[in-house]
Amino acid sequence: MDYAGLFDLRGREVVVVGAGSGIGRESALALAAHGAHVVLADRDEAAAEATAKLAGDNARVYPLDVLDSAAVEAAAEDLDSASALVFTPATNVRKSMASYTDEEFDRVVSLNLRASFHLIRHFAGRLARRGGGSIVAFSSIRASTVEPGQSVYAATKAGLEQLVKTAAAEFGGRGVRVNAIRPGVVETPLTAQMAMDESWFRAYADKTALGRWAQPEEIAGAVVFLVSDAASYVTGSMLTVDGGWTAQDGRYQPPLPREESS
Repeated sequence: MDYAGLFDLRGREVVVVGAGSGIGRESALALAAHGAHVVLADRDEAAAEATAKLAGDNARVYPLDVLDSAAVEAAAEDLDSASALVFTPATNVRKSMASYTDEEFDRVVSLNLRASFHLIRHFAGRLARRGGGSIVAFSSIRASTVEPGQSVYAATKAGLEQLVKTAAAEFGGRGVRVNAIRPGVVETPLTAQMAMDESWFRAYADKTALGRWAQPEEIAGAVVFLVSDAASYVTGSMLTVDGGWTAQDGRYQPPLPREESS
């Protein structure tokens, strides 16, 4: 076994949807650093171009609006040489269930769940026909633990995880691995509103075992792992990268006796 080469992605093409900013950008940069040729798919072509400049020669831009299901299907066909797909796009409307509008519900579900369904089904089918590959979706700790104002977002992430498990079961026999990453609180454009509120920012930081928010680049290693041969027997899994948020209760720090040295 060539253990040193498990994370070597040279000669592989990886499509990163949402590569224009945040976790998507850092994932693309990390994959390129490990030798992958990265296709930077994003609705914001200028943002994707900015990522391409950072990634260097191992990247190219592919304009894509994931809300257009026909465009997603066409992308899967156009990018038939890809061996992996990573996708990050999501949105959230933080409101009580009682005040949610139908338009807001549809907007969150359309991007977080419907678009994810089309990305998985079309790219998994292409990967299966080519003999296998890897798909990495982005879920959230909100798939299992919620707070007021997160109803629809949390529901879409829970639904996404069921899509991931089903796709892993349906396409696994043809060599396609499908997994999801569950980030905790990460400083990205999606969380900018919370980060600007000092009390909110501090409360979330204190909820983690590490006492801080994550930076987008701290999630990228999990992406490289799931795309690479190091994860060759990992499928249908949810990899939690949350700084210990879901590992502890977090409401109270009880007094503990000091350790006695021998």
